[in-house]
Amino acid sequence: MRSSRQPRPAHSAGHAHGHGAIVRGARTSQGLTLAEVGARVGYSAAQVSRYERGIAPLTDITLLRRFAAVLSIPDQLFGLTPAEADDAGRHAVIPVKDRPSRAHGNTVDRERQWEDGDEEDMRRRELLAGTAALAGAAALGSARRRTPGPAAGLEDVLYSRAEAIPVSLAGLRDSITSARDDFRAARYDRLPATLPQLITTARATSDSAGSSEQADASTLLADAFILAADFAVKLNDDPLAWMTADRALQAAQAGNDPLTLADARRAVATAMRRTGHPDRACSLLVRACRDIDVSRHGADELAMYGTLLNVAAYTAATAGNRRAAAEYIEEAAAAATRLGPRTSRHQPAFGPAGVTLYQVSIAQVLGDNGTAIEHARKLRPASIPTAERRGRYWVDVARAYHQWGKPEACYAALVAAERAAPAEVRYRPPVHRMTEDLLRSGPRRSLPGLRAFAARTGLPGT
Repeated sequence: MRSSRQPRPAHSAGHAHGHGAIVRGARTSQGLTLAEVGARVGYSAAQVSRYERGIAPLTDITLLRRFAAVLSIPDQLFGLTPAEADDAGRHAVIPVKDRPSRAHGNTVDRERQWEDGDEEDMRRRELLAGTAALAGAAALGSARRRTPGPAAGLEDVLYSRAEAIPVSLAGLRDSITSARDDFRAARYDRLPATLPQLITTARATSDSAGSSEQADASTLLADAFILAADFAVKLNDDPLAWMTADRALQAAQAGNDPLTLADARRAVATAMRRTGHPDRACSLLVRACRDIDVSRHGADELAMYGTLLNVAAYTAATAGNRRAAAEYIEEAAAAATRLGPRTSRHQPAFGPAGVTLYQVSIAQVLGDNGTAIEHARKLRPASIPTAERRGRYWVDVARAYHQWGKPEACYAALVAAERAAPAEVRYRPPVHRMTEDLLRSGPRRSLPGLRAFAARTGLPGT
């Protein structure tokens, strides 16, 4: 007998908070303030904040379509067209346990798990997440016009099988290390030429590897794709970040290094967060934390564990989950304390300064701009170990001041970012948007050199 209950519409109130999280994820990934988005959709910054946090239900179809248009969000993400739902994959952010025995090992909750089954089942789920990544890439790619840019060569490599000569694993490892060094030094201008050839060579080397070298070759291929995904995030190219992170995860699962697998999960989780799925991203990050054995206090394990927690804390913050963000960043700080003065080969930027840097980012994305600046003042920029992270520090400080309505301080931070990492201001779309806003409405007399700065960032018409 057919039930008389009518199906619930996709835009019902039950989905309202999820819709707000999508809006918040899209807004923050594009470096837009609440006021900027509010002006474009016809609401105050406070009302947009209420929608994002689920305080006000975001269910009106007309308003949803307005947010989708303003933020280039595919309509499907709001359920405005039929889309497959994965209720099993949507889970509240997993909390960190009470941790009286913090010094003895991994303290992320091992009991509240949304996945079930054996290790093979977990891998299938992650591959499904990768498939969802490709679907998300296709949807986002159709939502905006693609133009040739620094990522064009990478996109070509993903869809072609260009001929390449395999190299030794040692030679491939050296090439990947060199490219990663360029990324950490914020020499982004080298990567558009380097990365396509690197991936093509890594793929050829993996394809030709014998059985004794296959796992190592797959791990190196994963490393190359992880680097490509990180660069795509710098370019604000979410479809490319989805695709390269998916390839990284598949290669890492065929490899033999648990830390590379953890890093690939981080890349996938970052793509999930940037396209409006912060809860699923946190679940993936926490699961990756559980799989790292930090009981022996190895520097690489502790640094990867702490890095995943930093990213989880920021991801929770983008969803407005202050409690989870605080728990994850507290656990990351504990890992940094345990790491001490040691440096990790895998994650050299992790440590006390790296945790503080994330505290700045977390406060800024939550709209706590004064708190963000307080954290920033505790940190000596010279103590940040890589130029890429120093540039990120100053950009986050600029974003906090921009959101706070302090144009002079925002501009000073942007100039500092250029000194620390010139490519960070040339390549980062959030920097371009802040600069455009300063040109449009900033007090010109108190911002000397702004037009010249804008020209150096590559803004058109300057």
